[in-house]
Amino acid sequence: MSQHRIVRSAFILILTVAIAAPLFAQAPAGWQVRIDKSTNASDPDDVPEVKVVTVGKGFRVTGGPAGTYWNAASTAKGNYTVRANFNLMKPSGHVNYYGIVFGGSDLNGVNQQYIYFLVAQNGSFIIRQRTGDKVADVVSRTMPHPAIRLPGADGTSANALEVRVGATQIEYVVNGQVVHTTPKSGLTAQTNGIAGVRINHVLDVTVDGFQVQQQ
Repeated sequence: MSQHRIVRSAFILILTVAIAAPLFAQAPAGWQVRIDKSTNASDPDDVPEVKVVTVGKGFRVTGGPAGTYWNAASTAKGNYTVRANFNLMKPSGHVNYYGIVFGGSDLNGVNQQYIYFLVAQNGSFIIRQRTGDKVADVVSRTMPHPAIRLPGADGTSANALEVRVGATQIEYVVNGQVVHTTPKSGLTAQTNGIAGVRINHVLDVTVDGFQVQQQ
């Protein structure tokens, strides 16, 4: 993909040296993506590229490697709420996660840092923090949570996620219900920074209603 085509698409692809997956993108202006190509031979990406297309005021991500998506203008500090609506268009062959990223910094560099809250098609959720190439679990709920909607007969499911960062604690919310709370001081990663979304590999997900509300 030429630089001219990248500019025309108004979507910026940021690649690390080890990642060479192409991106066929037509997403909302200002959004960027960092691709994380699978290095697990037993769990490979389904296709080598990610397809991103604009859908209304949001976008749809189909297939390929995992990615972290953000707009640098969506930066928050102190007390704030991040929310977005996620529509899983069809289940993947195994459990994969999608959801909200917050407290991000250096997202296109070697010192990337962020916290993320993701749900899966089986009703489970995870909260993790990434620093560079290291990922640490904050909590991992493997059992289904009743607040998380599972795919229906047509294979789709819709889940509205929120992260509410308060003065002393953080609430993780699905479809209006708090599913977990952590003390703000218990995280080694800072909560001030860029907010966005993360969609893991081999998924087909639309994202809309993304919003950062400063308190």
